[in-house]
Amino acid sequence: MSAQHPILVTGATGKSGRRVAARLRAQGHPVRAAARTGEHPFDWTDRTTWDAALRGVRAVYVVQLDGTKLVRPFLERAAEHGVQRVVLASGRGVDNPDYATDSNGVLDGVLDSEAAVRESGLEWTISRPGWFAQNFNEGFFADGVRAGELRLPAGDGAASFVDAEDIAAVVTAALTEDGHAGQTYELSGPAALTLTEVAATISEATGRAIRYVPITTGHYVGELVRQGLPLADAEAFAHVLEPLRNNTDAYLSDGVPRALGRPPRTFAEFAKATAAADGWPT
Repeated sequence: MSAQHPILVTGATGKSGRRVAARLRAQGHPVRAAARTGEHPFDWTDRTTWDAALRGVRAVYVVQLDGTKLVRPFLERAAEHGVQRVVLASGRGVDNPDYATDSNGVLDGVLDSEAAVRESGLEWTISRPGWFAQNFNEGFFADGVRAGELRLPAGDGAASFVDAEDIAAVVTAALTEDGHAGQTYELSGPAALTLTEVAATISEATGRAIRYVPITTGHYVGELVRQGLPLADAEAFAHVLEPLRNNTDAYLSDGVPRALGRPPRTFAEFAKATAAADGWPT
């Protein structure tokens, strides 16, 4: 893509968006980092913010708003502005009805977004990452790491956690290089790990004792409610853990090597790099 046109990154303050923006800038590409708060105001639910975000742009990273069907009209507006290339953030399991209970009603919107991208007439690539390794230091497992106990209803299930740096590298390549159009990249790490193995890996990297404590779904929901979470939200969190508990996210995907020509980073490499950057919650 032409270096004179900014690349629009939506969700630019999120786990993947901010890493994509940083990689693009490191490569010398002008970036329009768009989010509800930050350097370029953008709100999916306020269409008056769309035109300013899209003006002069030729490539877009789309991080959709869960539970909405706004990607289709956004891409129509993008085409009017001359956008040529789009990379969509989606997720593994969206085409598997048995992947997890969709209690938040997110799936319909994601499937509509993928269809909209494929039907847009633009050069498109879809990124479908699995569980982020960064959930343990930036996401909803970070409190457990801080406390030294991952109390989760995951049994002895495993997941092939993917480093968000690998996700960002794939997205950056798709935004800036040829050869990725029409590709759906399912992204995973190189191995599936149980939470017992995850806890041991984090312990080794941090020098702190972190342990996994398996609990029932009922106990998990009860603990979240006692912490002040509404029951419906607590149950939704429990549903999010279903792929881990049921091993439906344990399989390995080839998206990282297909897109980048190298293997994905291991969880141990992620854990050590995070420790070196003083990025583990304490």
